Amino acid sequence: MMTSAVIAARVAEYAPASVLEQENVLQEVLQQYVLCALGSAGLFAHALFHGGTCLRLIHGMNRFSEDLDFLLKKPDARFAWKPYLAAVRKECRAEGIEFDAIDRANVDTAVRKAFLKTDSIGTLLEVSLPFERLPRRKFRIKLEVDTNPPAGSSFETSYLAFPRLTPLTTQSLPSSFGTKIHALLCRTYVKGRDWYDFQWYAAKGIAPDLHVLASALRQQGPWARRRMRVTPAWCAEQLAARIRDLDWPAVRRDVQRFIPLNEQPALAVWREDYFLTQLGRVMPCSGKKGANWSRHA
Repeated sequence: MMTSAVIAARVAEYAPASVLEQENVLQEVLQQYVLCALGSAGLFAHALFHGGTCLRLIHGMNRFSEDLDFLLKKPDARFAWKPYLAAVRKECRAEGIEFDAIDRANVDTAVRKAFLKTDSIGTLLEVSLPFERLPRRKFRIKLEVDTNPPAGSSFETSYLAFPRLTPLTTQSLPSSFGTKIHALLCRTYVKGRDWYDFQWYAAKGIAPDLHVLASALRQQGPWARRRMRVTPAWCAEQLAARIRDLDWPAVRRDVQRFIPLNEQPALAVWREDYFLTQLGRVMPCSGKKGANWSRHA
């Protein structure tokens, strides 16, 4: 079956309810082609897939995500995207998907970035879609890898089923929650997607790995290079302060375009009291029943 027919069938499986949802679906389909190509190129011998796109594609979280995020298993300042980008372009070209690759890696920073851009959906592939789209609109997929990741992440083998069965090495959910809490505490701008992920972990009863969190806090943010006891009580206090300080209308606006139309009415309850309740679901020190947190660092 030609790639255009495969993509059209895949989009139909999602049944997008709007033009925006269709754009999110197409972005996600392209992400899956890229992940398969990265697997063929051997990236997962050295790196873990993590972040929001991992939570969606591997664990079924309901929000869409823009980027592909990775952590190296071991620090390696020599890591370069160049050979992987070449492999992705070659494999995807064979499927009729032409990517432009831009390597934005800076050897002086631990996080190495690259971008893949394509307008193949609008020009090369004649895909039958539920909604009309602008033919020259390009899709952009950002790749990020942390070449000096926080110590202690555990990982596992997961599988991507589309466009073909591909094994991926993924960060475990407790370790992933630990790095997510680091982002919640240390990110300098509002990102509602982080809080969507937080409520997802809370609903699943995932216990964050505090060793990974402590390692990340020592590396970057207000607590960098400080040794301290990262306990559930400390974490609860810091997260509660963050929740009380947020601009919740801005948080809702950030996440809105990444979730399905039928879920968007639930954003009306996204306020301080709602997230303090979610915090209580995973904090034993709150007096409510919650997950057993991993041992503090």
